[in-house]
Amino acid sequence: MLQIFDYKNGVYAVDAGYERPLLAAIHLVVDSGRVAIIDTCNNRSLDVVLQALAQLGLSKENVDYVCLTHVHLDHAGGAGRYMQAFPNARLVVHERGARHMIHPDKLMESVRAVYGDAETERLYGKLVPVSEDRVTIAHDGERLSFGQRELICLDTPGHAKHHLCYYDPVARSVFTGDIFGFSLREMDVGERQFVIPSTSPVQFDPQAMHASIKRVLALEPLTAYLTHFSQLRDPKTAAKDLHRQIDAYVDITKRAKGCYSAILDGLWELCDEESKQQGWTLSREAMRELLGAEMKLNAQGLEVWYKSQSGCV
Repeated sequence: MLQIFDYKNGVYAVDAGYERPLLAAIHLVVDSGRVAIIDTCNNRSLDVVLQALAQLGLSKENVDYVCLTHVHLDHAGGAGRYMQAFPNARLVVHERGARHMIHPDKLMESVRAVYGDAETERLYGKLVPVSEDRVTIAHDGERLSFGQRELICLDTPGHAKHHLCYYDPVARSVFTGDIFGFSLREMDVGERQFVIPSTSPVQFDPQAMHASIKRVLALEPLTAYLTHFSQLRDPKTAAKDLHRQIDAYVDITKRAKGCYSAILDGLWELCDEESKQQGWTLSREAMRELLGAEMKLNAQGLEVWYKSQSGCV
C-alpha cells in the first residue's frame, strides 16, 4: 500500500516497502512543479515513487534530480532504473561513488560476497548502469537548483567515504542518509524519538562521523530527514545521543579486541542500558527482533574498523 508522508514544507517521504514497512524512506522535494528525489532504495521502489508522483499531480518529466546520499544498495540500488524512468533527471552522487553507478559490476560482486547470490537477487535484482553523461559529481558546497529552490551538497564522511548530505534552506532541513544514524518509528515513546548510529561495513570512521554530525548540527536545522526512517524533529538532542553512542561503540570494540561476537554482545548490552535510561517501551525480545539485522551490520563494520587500525590486524 502506498504511504506518502506530507511534511507541509515541500518535503514528502514515500515508504519504499523495503523488507518491512517504515524501514526505508525515499524523499521527494517539490517546488514549483519541479522535483528532486533523494535516495532510491532498490529497483522495486520505483513503482511506489511513480504512484506518489501521480498522486501529487506530477509526471516523470517533472523530476530534475535523483540524489544519492551514498551508494549502499538500500540507498542507491534503484538508481539506474530511476534514471531510465525520468528522462530529464540527472543523477547526483559523490565522486567516490560515481564509478559504481556507471559500472556497477564490482559493487554487485561485493554485495554478493556479503549476502550470497540468491539474497542479493531477492533484495536488489540486477543493477542498471547509468550513462556517464547523465551523472553530476557533487562536490562539497555544490548547489542544485530546481523550481525556486536549492539543495546544497555536503561532503559528510564517517558512515562511508562517499557519503553526502543535502541541505534544504527553504525547509531548514538536512537529508542525512545514514550519517545521523537510524531512527525507527517503532522505538518512539510519545513525541520522543531515538537514534542509533549506523556503522555498517566497510568505511566506518568514528572521528569523521563525529565531525559530520557536528557539521550538520552547525546548520541549525529544524528537522533532519533520515533514510531510516524519515523526519527527525529534534536534531540537537539526537546529535548528543549519537556522539555518546559512537564513543561507546568504539570502547566496546576495543574491549572486544575486534572480535565480532564480542562486539555484538556489547552492542546488545548497550542497547539494554539505553532502553532503561531512555524509557523505551519495547520488550527486550521485540527490540532484538526489530534491530537484529542493523546490529549485526554495525558489529561487522566495527570489526572491519578495528582491524584497519594500526597495530590491530
